[in-house]
Amino acid sequence: MGYRGIFPARGPHGEPVISVIRTTTLTAAGCTALLLATTAACGTVENLTAAQKIDRAADRLGERNSLSLELGLDAAPAALTKLAGDTDGETLPPEMAKALTRSRISFSVRSKKPLADSGAKDIVGAGLKVTGPDGTLAEYRLIGDHTYYRMDMKAFSGLAGFPAPTADELPELPPGEEGEMAKDVIDGKWVKFRTDDLVKGFEESGKAGKKETPKGSTADSLDAGTQKKIMKAVRSALEHNVTFTDKGSKDGTDHVTAKAPFRALLTDMFDKLRPLADELPEGAELPTEKDLKDAPNKKVAVDFAIKDGALTRVSMDVATLADDAQGVKVPMYVKFGEASDVKAPAGAREVPADSLMLGGLFGIGETGSDSFDPMDEDF
Repeated sequence: MGYRGIFPARGPHGEPVISVIRTTTLTAAGCTALLLATTAACGTVENLTAAQKIDRAADRLGERNSLSLELGLDAAPAALTKLAGDTDGETLPPEMAKALTRSRISFSVRSKKPLADSGAKDIVGAGLKVTGPDGTLAEYRLIGDHTYYRMDMKAFSGLAGFPAPTADELPELPPGEEGEMAKDVIDGKWVKFRTDDLVKGFEESGKAGKKETPKGSTADSLDAGTQKKIMKAVRSALEHNVTFTDKGSKDGTDHVTAKAPFRALLTDMFDKLRPLADELPEGAELPTEKDLKDAPNKKVAVDFAIKDGALTRVSMDVATLADDAQGVKVPMYVKFGEASDVKAPAGAREVPADSLMLGGLFGIGETGSDSFDPMDEDF
């Protein structure tokens, strides 16, 4: 096992995680409100009223100076195991079902201004955390000029289904301060690095073979004009495929339900986005109609919960998309709230950004044919 898991420097499509976090920091609240606001395009009076509730509730999130989001599954491990069924004589292990149902991804951001009006200079702090059944697996915090990072290798390895490397399986750590830095990371202690240095390093290393981006846009973000075009396309797809129903109030919380045929909605949405493909960030490839042909075309329902005029929760039973739900429910949710203070952790050791990107802490990739490729699947 290599050290790619120690420094998860890139996202699922090869994009730098730091760039993803930075983009999320500045736009998560605004994009959430903007995407949900597209539901305002409806037909009947009932739909218009129900959609407007969501529209206004999403706007209220942007009026706040802080926001927290939590993504997770609100299901029992047994329900997930039953839904997974039997594939080639194998079932979902109970440990994995427990890990998946008890894992959470949370994001927090605080700003000097209302989030809808905030820019980079207004963000006080932001954090992204992944938790499992036994506590925090990995965490990033962006505060000032630094990014803070820690990862519990043992817990993460258990969740992924493979053992953490033993001391004998690790390369010999370099002597002195570099070795101490590496040990801190392996032991799950906080380290920090200058955010701009790491972003700059990825930008420089990724120049070769990078397609030219349209004027006014970057590889990791969208300009205002493209965002408007995307929202117009999404709004059009929703207008033709989604119906909204006001479900009334329960325990002081209003509920609005949106229903749509899953495959038809996705196909229509991506068809409308396809003319914008050249304006999207690199790596944002749109699936074709052929790619979507196996997607279930069942009607799915999404519940929007609104309390005191603000959106508090969005949930959907993913079991409805299964061929045989077997009577189980597996709700997936996004919960919204106020963010707590995002503070710099005490005692974090500063590490050079190029070591995180190039494996320098472990003496890897310094010269010759052994140079480190962060995208090498065998590393």
